[in-house]
Amino acid sequence: MTPEAFARTSSFLGFAHNALDRLANFRDEASFLDRQRQEPAARSMVVVGDGVVLREAPGGVGPWLGLDDVAALGEVEEAVFLGRDAAGPVFATLVGGTTGEALASRRPELSVGNLRAIAVDGSVSGPDLGALAEGKALLNWHARHRFCPNCGAPSRLAGAGWRRECPACGTHHFPRTDPVVIMLAIDGDRCLMGRQPRFPPSMYSCLAGFVEPGETIEAAVAREIAEESGIAVGRITYLGSQPWPFPSSLMIGCLAQATSTAITIDRQELEDARWFTRGEVTSMLSGTHPEGLLCPTPMAIAHHIVRAWVEGREGPA
Repeated sequence: MTPEAFARTSSFLGFAHNALDRLANFRDEASFLDRQRQEPAARSMVVVGDGVVLREAPGGVGPWLGLDDVAALGEVEEAVFLGRDAAGPVFATLVGGTTGEALASRRPELSVGNLRAIAVDGSVSGPDLGALAEGKALLNWHARHRFCPNCGAPSRLAGAGWRRECPACGTHHFPRTDPVVIMLAIDGDRCLMGRQPRFPPSMYSCLAGFVEPGETIEAAVAREIAEESGIAVGRITYLGSQPWPFPSSLMIGCLAQATSTAITIDRQELEDARWFTRGEVTSMLSGTHPEGLLCPTPMAIAHHIVRAWVEGREGPA
């Protein structure tokens, strides 16, 4: 399967659809940013603690508040420019000095939700969800990088929120994204899936792990599969990717052709790992597996990798 074909079949993939024009070339222009803030249609997502503020609306819930409304919620700790869409400028704001419970008591129409749960329940549209992922990851980075890693002095926000600068040593620091490979090893009409203790009961998924410094995607796929399951792989095919703002990763989806079949489980990483037939995985996706086993929900790239293989859409030969 080509990456283009995979993208066409994964319209429900969480966080992967973002309609914002990020306008990176204008981030250092103070007059441009001032004009964006002054537009009546300017709006912001708001992060309180580790959650995203949602507003009750006639058609459901929405993640956007006007900038004046945001300023009234509490202490603005960081505010970053995310970009523009057809409706206008979009920002992300980290508000301190309050909690979700305190906010709801003052403003009953507001609540604070977990971003992962929001993606699963589908209460926020795909493009809005992508913008929330962008903002949440960026604000997470700022919250964790308030001091210069080079000299230890307090750093300050710059570049509309896409950079931090150290006034002491002059070093510039930029948001990081951690690459993670997530892959399905295949042996003929079988695929390899595992489960971690933190997974929901009965759920199996693709294996995954962080790409290490100086490592290619292909090498990371082969290493992680071998470390976690003892399986060796040959040909590796890239399918697609998914932003994963927990706190700031990029999931890189692949298929891998197994060249061995004997499983040796790394019990520090996995609770279990096993080969599943195509028929078994079909029933897991439909919720009809006789043992009650399940696959990840459609918001996760693992679901779409597994589904692509089940449906026989051009995987590794």
